[in-house]
Amino acid sequence: MNLLEGKTAIITGATRGIGKGIAQVFAQQGANVAFTYSSSVDAATALEKELNELGVKAKGYQSNAASYEQAQELIANVLETFGGIDILVNNAGITKDNLLMRMSEEDFDAVIEVNLKSVFNMTKAVQRTMLKQRKGSIINMSSVVGVKGNAGQANYAASKAGIIGFSKSVALELGSRNIRSNVVAPGFIETEMTEKLDEKVVDGWRNAIPLKRGGTPKDIANTCLFLASDLSEYTTGQVFNVDGGMLT
Repeated sequence: MNLLEGKTAIITGATRGIGKGIAQVFAQQGANVAFTYSSSVDAATALEKELNELGVKAKGYQSNAASYEQAQELIANVLETFGGIDILVNNAGITKDNLLMRMSEEDFDAVIEVNLKSVFNMTKAVQRTMLKQRKGSIINMSSVVGVKGNAGQANYAASKAGIIGFSKSVALELGSRNIRSNVVAPGFIETEMTEKLDEKVVDGWRNAIPLKRGGTPKDIANTCLFLASDLSEYTTGQVFNVDGGMLT
């Protein structure tokens, strides 16, 4: 029996990296998957095809989670196609790194809007459905940077720390209705984005991690799988640092 058989998940920002890894693992475990993307139509079409071939229902939606209206519209469309939503994974995110003295107001606002406001938009949009069902699992993607901070990432760290406070509050508000809200805080995860970095720099990061390697999207997806499934039905309001021991 697959862990997510018969469940429907919605995952934001799923055409690459961690989001794609989560979509693949969820589909392999029997979940129907609705996912969003911002611009990469070809990647979305390819992922849709790949997931459908696993025998589940999958559909990509071009939607900006930072827009309140688009989030509302998205959830209405997903409900029409899939009939319900059991799992929400808020994964969409951007970085606009700079030292505070060089950071523009636009770069601060953009990161807060895409990373943090999107979590409010999507949670608000899906809340009514989960309340009606009296069940649901909300998984919000933070970062070790949101837990410990990072020079040159004040905007990103603020957005990711905000996600933690938001998620804990939602866990307290919705727990009596059997809706769970948890946070995954990835450490150094090797994706298409990190491949462009200098190999020596990356090796330095790997050596500083107790497990001596960067994480993979699948490492994060497996923690999300636990939180999405009934294995975690007594777990809410928690932050899971999936970082190879980086914050130990």
